[in-house]
Amino acid sequence: MFNHHDITRNACMLHGPLAHHGYDWWWHSFTAQDAETGEDKPFFIEFFVCNPALAEDEPVLGQLPANQAAGKKPSYLMVKAGTWGEDACQLHRFFAWKNVKMHDGVPYQFQAADCLASETVLKGSIAITPEEATAHPEWMCGAGNLSWNLTIDKQIAFNVGYGASKPLRDAEAFAMYWHAEGMKSAYSGTVVFNGRKYVVTPEKSYGYADKNWGRDFTSPWVWLSSNCLTSKKTGKQLKNSVFDIGGGRPKIYFVPLDRRLLGVFYYEGKEYDFNFSKLHLMVKTEFSFEVLEEEVVWHVRQENIHAVMETEVHCRKKDMLLINYEAPDGSKRHNRLWNGGNGWGTIRLYDKQNGELVLADEVEATHIGCEYGEYGE
Repeated sequence: MFNHHDITRNACMLHGPLAHHGYDWWWHSFTAQDAETGEDKPFFIEFFVCNPALAEDEPVLGQLPANQAAGKKPSYLMVKAGTWGEDACQLHRFFAWKNVKMHDGVPYQFQAADCLASETVLKGSIAITPEEATAHPEWMCGAGNLSWNLTIDKQIAFNVGYGASKPLRDAEAFAMYWHAEGMKSAYSGTVVFNGRKYVVTPEKSYGYADKNWGRDFTSPWVWLSSNCLTSKKTGKQLKNSVFDIGGGRPKIYFVPLDRRLLGVFYYEGKEYDFNFSKLHLMVKTEFSFEVLEEEVVWHVRQENIHAVMETEVHCRKKDMLLINYEAPDGSKRHNRLWNGGNGWGTIRLYDKQNGELVLADEVEATHIGCEYGEYGE
């Protein structure tokens, strides 16, 4: 069962070796409506922490030439927030560890100035002028003004399962861990972006919340998820459903595996599980990514002993951004990490019955969160 909530996996994991060479982040994405026009607009908010054992009086930014020359690795809390669409942007605000109040247990909580993240609440603001963004390329972000005041109801989980709650001796088994406590989440509250107000309501937020942690990132890097789903079989919205696909090329004890993805579909209470780490499911995966003139396209086919899931997702390039992170060693290997929140596509679910594939449903998806990148692009 992958729909197993476990907030212990949402606690900060930067202990032992990962405190000196590790990252942990809490990602949130959702859709809001313009307070005046009612038009949909997707947003994201993330709290990213890195190398707490290397803390200094000021945030240590890994892309700052002086820090690179001195061999310093990054150490900070970074609050990342932004939006997708033709005005897509990402904004970064950095805090030194001495200015961060952290509840290091369960449930987790981080607070720095007016920025707060917990299991149920998100608050904060970022304001960056164009002049500041130009003068500080080490911030890895653009310009804008965004504030938020939100509550979160995490309804359906994707508990990946492998190793994440093992003792610290196993904490380095995988280079990158994943847990989606709120694969389907309902958000409520308000967002103000560049002076314009947006309202977030649970039934139209199509929200998502997960976390990643480890010592490095995966390449290729894949993520696809949505809970705004409509059955072509019945024509009705699937209100108790969500799909989530992620991964790429995981490393276990520094040895890269073949191209693998973790994928699940919670279909009106029925679980379709394509988690490669569950060996008894005998999961097979094929995936590709295309950069076309005006859009990008994902193709994923996953199969286990019980079912097949075929996923095709599109997103307009003009609605996306190239999202920025630096690794705990200070390197920035992902320089074309496509990231969007306006994706759309189709998922076909097949059940295996007496050696035949039987179409369970063909599902139309919108408001898809989507990501792809590879080192060296």
